[in-house]
Amino acid sequence: GHLSVLLAGVLQEACCAYVLMVTAVYWVSEAVPLGAAALVPAFLYPLFGVLKSSEVAAEYCKDTTLLLMGVICLAASIEKWNLHKRIALRMVMVAGAKPGMLVLGFMCCTVFLSMWLSNTSTTAMVMPIAEAVLQQLICTGLADGPHDSETAEKEANVEKKDPELLDRRERYACGSPPQLSIPNVKRVKMRRDSQYPTKRDHMICKCLTLSITYAATIGGLITITGTSTNLIFAEQFNTYDLPRNAKVINFGTWFIFSFPIALIMLVLTWLWLHFLFLGCNFRETCSLSKKRKTKREMMSERRIHEEYAKLGPISYPEVVTGLFFILMTLLWFTREPGFVPGWTSLFEKKGYRTDATISVLLGFLLFLIPARRPFSSSSGRNADDDPLAPMITWKDFQRLMPWEIVILVGGGYALAAGCKVSGLSVWIGRQLEPMSGLPPWAVTLLACLLVSAVTEFASNPATLTVFLPILSALSESLHINPLHTLIPSTMCVSFGVMLPVGNPPNAIVFSYGHVQIKDMVKAGFGVNLIGVAVVMLAITTWGVPLFNLSEFPAWAVTRNVTGVL
Repeated sequence: GHLSVLLAGVLQEACCAYVLMVTAVYWVSEAVPLGAAALVPAFLYPLFGVLKSSEVAAEYCKDTTLLLMGVICLAASIEKWNLHKRIALRMVMVAGAKPGMLVLGFMCCTVFLSMWLSNTSTTAMVMPIAEAVLQQLICTGLADGPHDSETAEKEANVEKKDPELLDRRERYACGSPPQLSIPNVKRVKMRRDSQYPTKRDHMICKCLTLSITYAATIGGLITITGTSTNLIFAEQFNTYDLPRNAKVINFGTWFIFSFPIALIMLVLTWLWLHFLFLGCNFRETCSLSKKRKTKREMMSERRIHEEYAKLGPISYPEVVTGLFFILMTLLWFTREPGFVPGWTSLFEKKGYRTDATISVLLGFLLFLIPARRPFSSSSGRNADDDPLAPMITWKDFQRLMPWEIVILVGGGYALAAGCKVSGLSVWIGRQLEPMSGLPPWAVTLLACLLVSAVTEFASNPATLTVFLPILSALSESLHINPLHTLIPSTMCVSFGVMLPVGNPPNAIVFSYGHVQIKDMVKAGFGVNLIGVAVVMLAITTWGVPLFNLSEFPAWAVTRNVTGVL
């Protein structure tokens, strides 16, 4: 009898591991679309008896799905009323048209937004803006390239070497330059080759789009609400029986710990991307003198000023959209800031309202509010036929809603649930026991490397959900302060930046079609190493006094080790 029970247990783990591998192979090889590959656990888990069909289904639509839907409503409104174009042109006017400075400007902006918004929603908002800027730069290059004698010579030389490029040029000259529009995923495959006038333009596109997903990831580290994995860590940490007065982890201490990490990573990531895609000419990028601007950059800047003037004065729908954006950010930030009671404390029942509640509420209101200013005789754009036309329609929403990404993230959650139920995560934990002879920093480093490797294939929340219990058990058996391994792992789980499946921002950026998987892997590998190095530096220097890491705390002793798993 015992044997059959044991066999059944082993079988469950093996089945779960098999499903994990099949899904990972499909994700990495892209033999089927990513969304379709994410549906593999939905039929294999019930077939193998790991999870019931209804249990798997529940994993696919989470709170985060609703959050994304609300944010996409806002993004649809931003795009429909051309607010993204206004912000984009404004930003380029501030940063200048030098590609290096432009990338840095976008990165700073994205990091700031991503501190408060989820990484996915930040990327979904900033990408259309970046796309608008890129199209603008490309149009400028097409329209003004040949008239500019210096660049014309250079480009003629390039064309001799690259006959394909000449053909691409001619194809362009016949058609009109591309309109400022947000690409549709279906068009991506067609656009991949015919889109860029020069190789450098393609490099600028790659550099800018990748910098946005990395900046969103870096920004998410800064606040405890910045990304879902930080919240998962906070929940797991609350299972410890902490004494009343020990506010070890709160908004403040987390911010003090992670803000320097983010700053160092931002600078290093920018330098790495610049080196990888734009070359080493940092002096040229950073010089502020007017003389060093190429003629094409001058043209770009003039062109951008003209475009901005064309937008005219700010319209009523733009104002409403901007207000909604600010309102959403404020409500998210003041919900549970951590250092002061948030607005949720006004309600009786705790833990019912999340960020998704606000985002869906405000998204719903956009379908309700008319786009025409009340009591005005002049009608806005698109509102001539119907005075009560709303800010956005279902079509606008449907056009932008990334269902593939929703299912992709759902697949990650489903895999994590299977690992937990089948006992695969416990088995992985047992394999880590030989590490007991190592010093704390080595254990932490191994944990970081392991987590950042696994998170490339599974979604970040899935990976962290599997590893946190294992690592807290490990820390207790090795008598290390649990925070010494848990905090760095929580940070490193965000660095799933090498593949589109690693985290949703990557998938969003990938869907624009400027980057191929090999570019993402090459750039992401560097960012991954930078991230792990900076986190290790932090936990061994300023992390020690901040969280009292040198001693094994009393609250970690009191708990039964097996209780975790």
